[in-house]
Amino acid sequence: MIHRRIRPFNTRDTYPEQNLDNDLCQAVVAGRTIYVRGQVPQDLDTRENVAVGDPAGQAEKVMQNIALLLSECGAELEHICKVTVYLTDIRYRETVYRVVGRWLKGVFPVFTGLVIVALARPEWVVEIDIIAELPE
Repeated sequence: MIHRRIRPFNTRDTYPEQNLDNDLCQAVVAGRTIYVRGQVPQDLDTRENVAVGDPAGQAEKVMQNIALLLSECGAELEHICKVTVYLTDIRYRETVYRVVGRWLKGVFPVFTGLVIVALARPEWVVEIDIIAELPE
């Protein structure tokens, strides 16, 4: 395989209630580019939901996941180029962006924020995906 797949999984294990069967992974390293799957407030090892009902706590867990996955790919937060934030309610924007801003202080990525109807689970209110570049 020409790309390195980080933490492969099947959706039937992640979403047993949804009758899915998709082979995915949490991140792909393609050349020097890292694509991180949309991260949600869920523990990457146990799949346990974190901070239900708390947008700031959910954003904190999402950023922890992103930092961990980048580390597993050989990169750090400073290597992020693009951030996309998905919120289920515009009222969470300030709270979530404050958390993300603290994690990405001094990084200066391009940034897109979207308000959407729902995420894959109703208890999730934020999802963030990123694109980063491996250091030289």
